[in-house]
Amino acid sequence: MAKKSRTKTPSAAPQEGEVGPRQPCPCGSGKRYKACHGASWGATTPYVARPFEGMPSECDVIAMRELVPAATAPVTLADSDRVVRLCSLLPMAAPAMVRDSGEIWLGLQVQHNYGDPARDLGAVLEAALAQADEGRSGIVGLQTDPGPGARLQDLITDESLEITVHDGFGYWLDDVAERDAAMEAALEQANGAANPTVRLEGVTAAYWTNVGTKEHLRWVMPHEEERLLTALARLHAAGKDSIAEGSRLVGMFRAHGRLAPVWDLPIGTGAEVLEGPVTQFAADLEQALEDSSDLTSEQRSARAGLANRQVTIR
Repeated sequence: MAKKSRTKTPSAAPQEGEVGPRQPCPCGSGKRYKACHGASWGATTPYVARPFEGMPSECDVIAMRELVPAATAPVTLADSDRVVRLCSLLPMAAPAMVRDSGEIWLGLQVQHNYGDPARDLGAVLEAALAQADEGRSGIVGLQTDPGPGARLQDLITDESLEITVHDGFGYWLDDVAERDAAMEAALEQANGAANPTVRLEGVTAAYWTNVGTKEHLRWVMPHEEERLLTALARLHAAGKDSIAEGSRLVGMFRAHGRLAPVWDLPIGTGAEVLEGPVTQFAADLEQALEDSSDLTSEQRSARAGLANRQVTIR
C-alpha cells in the first residue's frame, strides 16, 4: 500500500516589523518566539519588548509588576482629575476592580499577557471606567486579546508615581467597613506569601527584600542593556560593585526591556544601611556608563559572566 504523502501547509509569513514563530524572541531569552512570548502567536496585538516605555516611573512599574508583592500608587487620568489606584496585585489576580465607592483599582500582576501589557492595562482601564459610569461594582476582567487601542500611557498623566510599599495586602480591605471571617482568612493567607520589602529612598526603583533564607537588593535600571552590562563589568573589575559588607552581585532579571541587577546580602543587613552605598554606586555607575574605552580582558570576562547570569521574567 503506497504511503500517503504528507504536505505541510505553509504558515503565513510575518509582516514587516513582526516576529515570526521560529525567530528568536525579542525579549532576549534565547528561545524561539513561539516557545516564549509568542505562545499565543497569531494574536492581533504585536509583542512589545518594552511596553512601559514613556510611562512615568517606568522602572517602578516594572518592579511592581514583577518583583514587589504589595505596593500601590495613585495615577491621574489624562482627560480629567479622576484618580485610579495602581496596585501590584489584586484579590484573585484580578485585572481591575470597581469598588462600591466607584473608585477603580488596576492590577499589574495578572495571569494574561496578550503581547503588550500596556495595551492590556489600557483596555482594562477603559472597561472599568465604563462599568463605574454605569454604577456597577465588581471585578473587571480581560478574557481575550483586546487588539489595537489606547495603552495605559495614553490614558494617564506623565506625573511621576508616588509608590507606597505595604507590609501585606491589607490595602485590599482599605474601604471595607465590616470585615467577615472569610475576608480575614483570605487576607491572612495572602500575607503569608508576601516577603518583607522596602523601596529605597535615595535612588529609583531599588527594592530590598527578605526571602527568609537570604536578603536581596533588586534594582530595576533605566539604561539600555548592552551599555549597562558593560558599565557593570567595569565596576566589577574595579571592585566597586558591592553595596554592603558581604554583598555580592549575583546576576540580573530581564523584564519588559529593562534589566534588574540582583545582589545577595547577608541576613541581618536590612534596608536602612543600603541608602548611602546605593547612592555611591549610582554615581559610580554613571561614570562607568560614560566610559567609552575598550574593555580590558578582566572586564570582558566580567561582562561575559554577567551576561550568563540573566533570567528573563517577561
